[in-house]
Amino acid sequence: MKNILVIGAGRSASSLIKYLLDNSIKESWNVTVGDISLDLVKQKTANHPNARAIVFDITNDSQREEEIKRADIVVSMLPASMHLDVAKDCVRFKKHLATASYVSKEMAELDAEAKAAGIILMNEIGLDPGIDHASAMKVIDHIHAQGGELTSFKSYCGGLVAPENNDNPWGYKFSWNPRNVVLAGQGTAQYIENNEYKYIPYNRLFTQTNTIEIDGYGAFEAYANRDSLSYRKFYNIPAIPTMLRGTLRMPGYCKAWNVFVKLGFTDDTYKIEASDKLTYRQLLEAFLPAGKKSTKEKLIVFMGPEADAEIMSKIEWLGVFEEKKIRLANASPAQILQDLLEEKWKLQEHDKDMIVMQHQFEIRNAKSEIRNITSSLVVKGEDQTYTAMAKTVGLPLAITTKLILQGKINARGVVIPTTKDIYEPLLAELESFGIKFVEVEL
Repeated sequence: MKNILVIGAGRSASSLIKYLLDNSIKESWNVTVGDISLDLVKQKTANHPNARAIVFDITNDSQREEEIKRADIVVSMLPASMHLDVAKDCVRFKKHLATASYVSKEMAELDAEAKAAGIILMNEIGLDPGIDHASAMKVIDHIHAQGGELTSFKSYCGGLVAPENNDNPWGYKFSWNPRNVVLAGQGTAQYIENNEYKYIPYNRLFTQTNTIEIDGYGAFEAYANRDSLSYRKFYNIPAIPTMLRGTLRMPGYCKAWNVFVKLGFTDDTYKIEASDKLTYRQLLEAFLPAGKKSTKEKLIVFMGPEADAEIMSKIEWLGVFEEKKIRLANASPAQILQDLLEEKWKLQEHDKDMIVMQHQFEIRNAKSEIRNITSSLVVKGEDQTYTAMAKTVGLPLAITTKLILQGKINARGVVIPTTKDIYEPLLAELESFGIKFVEVEL
């Protein structure tokens, strides 16, 4: 029997755990699932005979080490900042690791040690990053095999609410970590366009957007991700003139979100003393210049020409002009905003979420003709448990875990899914779950 340790049983782990348990008898796996909440683990494992449910505290060194020693592979669903201790233990005890998180500088530095230990530290094997890498590389490798040259690559992804459940003016509901949504884009976005490096600082990020069309689903707006440049190396396109990776939202979202950016409501670097004594209107008032106008009028003046009727209706719908008490004490502006949004942007019982992804390729083929290919993916969730986000994050992790345990992935060290031995079987099996790209050549 092979032993799998899954750390974290949160929202995105549902499809992962189900897949591992569904395949556990055929593959002879024991699956241990650990989380700070035992009730959550028991809910996800449902008394499966090959499941072991445990309370798991990542800060408990002895427990973490003991559980990792028992495992053949560790699947970490922890926040990215918590992976490093797990990864170091995996190297020390010569155990494989799979995560959906970006490769951090500290994780990358474990590459040589992981190779020496004969293990794989598989990262970026979720949705974005993850499925985006695999699906992009399938097309890029095909272009190169046909003697073509990729002159532009743009990739966009968004976790949204399904159109039939899009019933609020923002066109958005949480299907993954709300904190990551509130803090999204902080830093400076970097990309290359027509051989010119472009930089968009956070204070301008949500005002510089593109419009993306998805057949059958209409228009979406896109803002640039922080790092579009490092993947030129991993995608084997080091000299590409244009490369951009971005995030998708419904039209109008970005301009309205920029109100909170400009106000400072997304700042997580300090605490507001006795914030629970304030109402949302009072908090907003504290971020605006003094004057005798109403809070709403002050915000309109503060935002200037950006404050059109559509934007103000979105802001007002959230309730920030109301005398409603803030629930969090001594919280940062970002924490207060997140708490409000978790109430207003909650997926309701019968709501379904939706994942939208599109790659745009511009190619100079072997005949020097310029061609364009779009590769698009739309996935809808089944319910509150098996959401589109849970499926597209968890299934790539689960499938890759299986491939590693079957000895079908031979790479060692710190790896992302950009090689054929990983992406071909991964994409093939994902199609059986309805996760399939539609490619159109123009």
